[in-house]
Order: sequence, then C-alpha cells, then structure tokens
Amino acid sequence: MKYALAAALLLVLAVPAAADDEGRIRVIGRASSERAPDFASIEVGVESRGATPAAALDAASRAAKGVMATAKEMGVPEADIGTTSLTLQARTKQVGQPDGNVREVPDGYTAGNLVRVRLAEMGKLGELLRQALDSGANRINGIAFGLRDPAAAEADVQSAAMKDARAQAERLAEAAGVRLGAAIAITSPPRSEGARPMPYAMAARAAAPKGRTAVPIEAGSIETAAEVEAVFAIAR
Repeated sequence: MKYALAAALLLVLAVPAAADDEGRIRVIGRASSERAPDFASIEVGVESRGATPAAALDAASRAAKGVMATAKEMGVPEADIGTTSLTLQARTKQVGQPDGNVREVPDGYTAGNLVRVRLAEMGKLGELLRQALDSGANRINGIAFGLRDPAAAEADVQSAAMKDARAQAERLAEAAGVRLGAAIAITSPPRSEGARPMPYAMAARAAAPKGRTAVPIEAGSIETAAEVEAVFAIAR
C-alpha cells in the first residue's frame, strides 16, 4: 500500500500580548492509499409477462432461482445471495373503439424479481453475469465494488495523514528556529473543507475465462483519502 502525502501549511507566531497568548503551528496533513476491492455487489433479475398474476410471477421466480443456483454453483455463500425486490403489476393497452374513442383494456401482468449477489472472487464476475443471462435474467440493475472493512482503510490513511501533519510541523518549527510542542487540537476532516475519507473506483480490467465470452467488467481499485488538521503548540 502506498501513501501519497502532501500538506497545506500555515505558521502563526503570536506577538506577546497576554499570558495565555501562545504561538501556534497549524497544518493540514494528507494521505491516500489504493487497495483492490475485495467484493463486488451485483443486482440481476428478470421481468416477465403472463396472462395471470400467477403465470407472470412463476416465470420471474423460475429465472430468479436459476440466477441463485448459478451463484451457488460458483461457490458464492448463501449469506451473500438474497432477493432485493419482488414486484407484480397489471398491464393495460389502448384499444380503438368503433365510435373512434380509445379505451384501456387489461393486457396481462408483469412480474419482476431481483437478486443481489456479493462475489468475493472478482475474476468470476464476468462469467457469473454471462451465466445469469443464460439462466433467464434480463435485468442488470448495477454493479458496485467495495471493501468488506472500509473502516480499516480509513484508519490507516488517517494515521498516515497525522504523521504527515507532524512531519510538516516539525520542519516548519526547525525552519523558524523554534521547538515544536504537543498537539493541542486535532480535527479530521478539517472543519473548513468538510471533507472525509471517500473511496472511489479506478479502472482495471478483469480477465475473462478462456474459451467463453464473459461480460467484460472493470473491477478497479479503491482509493481512500484522509485529511487531518492539527494545531501544535510552540514549546517555550
């Protein structure tokens, strides 16, 4: 894991005016790290039509079961497979009448069944989607990549940002010919910027299995960044 470090720096040396009017060194330390995502969350499902509510729902359910079975066959634990949406609604169509008017008449039913799968083996993602489509899925609602423990990544970069802040403050103190004291205020994220560690995906193509056309997926990496505002006293 690599850290990219930078700092926005401000040195304030107070002119003695009161007994408690001490000098301050204020810095903003920054750090970031990149990690490969350790899971992908996808929503796939089916939308089916039928003459009756039962017919539409049965067709959607069969396809959803096929998606679940495919995920299990690829080694996905049952805890990482679940239904996220089940819908059923009546359909109508417009029919012209002899008198020239148009009337809405029943036209069967539409049922939808969405399944969410969380996949840890990123190399199987494209193949999972391909097999899900082969099983009858006709909807893909999105793919998200993430870290199972994002708090650990945030903690690492916050610690690195604090180290960066202290290193910058020490250099400023040395350049000013003063001794750096203790940290007297630490804020993360800095109040003025309102930022917080935010992960985002970056492109990195996942390989498809040989001999079969899998759905191409950009698995990516996740960058976590943090800023820490620190105020240090100037030792007397």
